Amino acid sequence: MGLLDLFIAASMPVLKVLLITALGLVLALDRIDLLGEDARKHLNNIVFFVFNPALVSSNLAKTITSESMKKLWFMPINILFTFIIGSILGWAVIQITRPPQHLRGLVVGCCAAGNLGNMLLIIIPAVCKEKGSPFGDPGICHTYGMGYASLSMAVGAIYLWSYVYNIVRISSSKSSKEVEINDSSASRSPRESSISQLGTSTESLLPSKAFNGSESPPEQLELPSTRFDHKTQMQPGTKFKQYMEIISRKINLKRLLAPSTTGALAGFIVGLIPQIRKLMIGDVAPLHVIEDTAILLGDGAIPLLTLIMGGNLLKGLTGSGIQKSLLVGIIGVRYIALPLIGIAVVKGAIHLGLVQHDPLYQFVLLLQFALPPAMNIGTITQLFGAGESECSVIMFWAYALASVSLTLWTTFFMWLVA
Repeated sequence: MGLLDLFIAASMPVLKVLLITALGLVLALDRIDLLGEDARKHLNNIVFFVFNPALVSSNLAKTITSESMKKLWFMPINILFTFIIGSILGWAVIQITRPPQHLRGLVVGCCAAGNLGNMLLIIIPAVCKEKGSPFGDPGICHTYGMGYASLSMAVGAIYLWSYVYNIVRISSSKSSKEVEINDSSASRSPRESSISQLGTSTESLLPSKAFNGSESPPEQLELPSTRFDHKTQMQPGTKFKQYMEIISRKINLKRLLAPSTTGALAGFIVGLIPQIRKLMIGDVAPLHVIEDTAILLGDGAIPLLTLIMGGNLLKGLTGSGIQKSLLVGIIGVRYIALPLIGIAVVKGAIHLGLVQHDPLYQFVLLLQFALPPAMNIGTITQLFGAGESECSVIMFWAYALASVSLTLWTTFFMWLVA
């Protein structure tokens, strides 16, 4: 197959995405206002809670079996590599550009987390339908490709909300602490600051009964760690419960178990348990109407996701300025460094026998290294109020350049696995 044919086959899906994205951007303009901020918010909630889980669960249920799991085990590791390598490169960008503290988590997140769900769900079906595609029968390619993309979306959501969420949280909290310290030191005299610090340190060391005046004997002014009162010792079960509560607050299990992740778990259960699979999967299955309904709902996810993505990029046109070197660094990491490293990782895995000879599967693994930053990073910055406008500018330029970058890398990856 000629390189020109591959280029045409690779450019068509990206052009389709670009046209629908542009339509979403136009509909979000103030003059039209069909896809304004409130409309995008409500529509995004419907996609997030209804369409995405239906799409992921229906595609995984059809493609996931005990045999296919032996082939797909490397994908979560491959995605982990994209996060680790992207984080290292993002740290290098921070060392070179020296951005403000509140933007450092955003930089690492944009370099580490690609759009592993939505973009693959859009690109893979379109690539399979093209005549010049090297992936064989369009129907089989679509079925397995959507399964790979759905698994990628579920695993990517877990990594995003367990890692990038906490990176941005730590970065924003450090920034807010620095601002509070600077404000307090500027508004108070040195004597007042030292007195307040002394009072704070004393309160944290003394037990609460020490402030009851004459009712408390002097012996109670000892440190709490020196007392061995059996009444204050917690039971092991209580300690474990408190420990799990702390972990759930830090990691945010509610976000970690996002609807798409829950949909992926449902898809795994249906696909891997033969009894349930026979009941629900296939035209002759007694409960195939459930599968058909999930597929019908899932089909609406891709166009809506693309329209919302276009509307969200409008913020980047009116966003505040951002350090140009920072923008160039993030785009260089996502569109040059990561894809080149990804080729070495995937080719090394194939050489070691970790990845089977399936051109479509290898193509998806390679493409995971060349995607633009995850759109959910914008949601995370909104949660902590750190770098919202800067994130909009980054997303605008990253997705504007993705039309060129994805076309070139998709062409090269298709030639590489053909």
